This record gives sequence, C-alpha cells and structure tokens, in this order.
Amino acid sequence: MERLQKVIAAAGIASRRKAEQLIADGRVTVNGKTVTELGTKVSGSDKIEVNGVRLEREEKVYYLLYKPRSVLSAASDDKGRKTVVDLFPEVEERLYPVGRLDYDTTGILLLTNDGEFAYQMTHPKFEIEKTYVARTKGIPTKEQLKQLERGIVLEDGKTAPAKAKLLSMDKKTGKGIVQLTIHEGKNRQVKRMFEAIGCPVQKLKRESFGFLDLHGLNAGDRRELTAHEVKQLRVLAETGKLR
Repeated sequence: MERLQKVIAAAGIASRRKAEQLIADGRVTVNGKTVTELGTKVSGSDKIEVNGVRLEREEKVYYLLYKPRSVLSAASDDKGRKTVVDLFPEVEERLYPVGRLDYDTTGILLLTNDGEFAYQMTHPKFEIEKTYVARTKGIPTKEQLKQLERGIVLEDGKTAPAKAKLLSMDKKTGKGIVQLTIHEGKNRQVKRMFEAIGCPVQKLKRESFGFLDLHGLNAGDRRELTAHEVKQLRVLAETGKLR
C-alpha cells in the first residue's frame, strides 16, 4: 500500500505537492469514489483516475543526457523548438526532465517518468550537489569567489553556501573559467550569481549531478541509469551520503 499522492507523482502526472492539491480539490477518484483526504493509501489493484483519466502505472525509466545547446529542457514547446524529450524518439514511456538547464546551457540532465524520484533530485532540502563550469566575462577576484561561497542575495532570496574555484584565466581577454558547485535550482541561478558579482557568464556547462558525470559522452549522447545508480541517488537524497 502506498500513499495516493505518491502514486500520482510516481506516475508522472504531477509533482507530489501538485498531486496533493489535485486530491484536495476533489479531482481524484479511487475505484469510482472521489477522495479528498491526504494520506489515503491505495494498492496496485485500485483504479485511480485524475480529472477523469485513468492513471496508468508505467515501468519506471531513468536516463542521463548530455544536453546540447539550443535544446529546451521541457517535454514539449508551443513555439516548436526542439526539446530534450525529442532526443528520445524510441522511448515509449512519457519522459520529462528532472529540473532544467537553460536553452544555451549544456551538460548533464536527468530524465524520467518517476515523479517521486524527480522530487528527491530537485528539492533543495535533499541538497544534491550540481557542479557547473562557467566561462565568465571578467576574472573573479578571491573576494568575489568568497561572495559566491557565502551566498548571493538575489531577488528571490539568498543562495545557499556554495563552492567556487577559479580554474584558469586569460588576462589578455579578461575572461575566467570558474567551477561552481551548488545544491539548489533557482531559475537561472548560476548565471544570476555571476551577474551579481559583475562577471557575467558567456558559456555554461553542468559537469556533474551528485556522483554522476559525463564521462565517455558527447553532446547529444545519453544512456540509461543503472538500477544501482538510481538506488544510490535515492540514498544520497535521503542520507546525504553514499553507501
């Protein structure tokens, strides 16, 4: 038996929080009866409908993609732009990206149809680290790097403590290569952090997600996560460390 909102989220219908709202709004039925009580438990044999559409429990799939530039981190786009889901034409399950990378940002991106897993991978409370490498216009000083590490006050709040390291610099062109590790996912967070210290990002790549990296992959390549990797990511989210 599992909680109804968890089953809805795991089916990829909505996030767990949105699933709870759907239940509270009376838009979910179990075996033909409307359920509004959060925490209601269901079994695999129960017939669940959301907005009148039966919930189908797909086999869970998990992919790692090396996202290329000029591809949207979305399941679809009303402007006709290519999305990361378009890069998986042979996958029958309904995929969606875990979090997002900007249109012009490259690097590691996970895709799944498991809403509960996506929630664990993206909610700041689970503190899964993501490491980016940015080419900046302007070379950050030691004090500016410390600012990034202490946290930057943005319009939607102060960022959590981070790790920042200047990898290289070109004094002739006034450009730097900086590694930044964060565990949040605010909209355009990395770019806004660098803008705040006066060193705007010219090029950005996410090189790692937790313990996962892009080893052996080129832009546009992808692979399925192993069962062990998925388990380890869950452990990392729940305990903050690997076993």
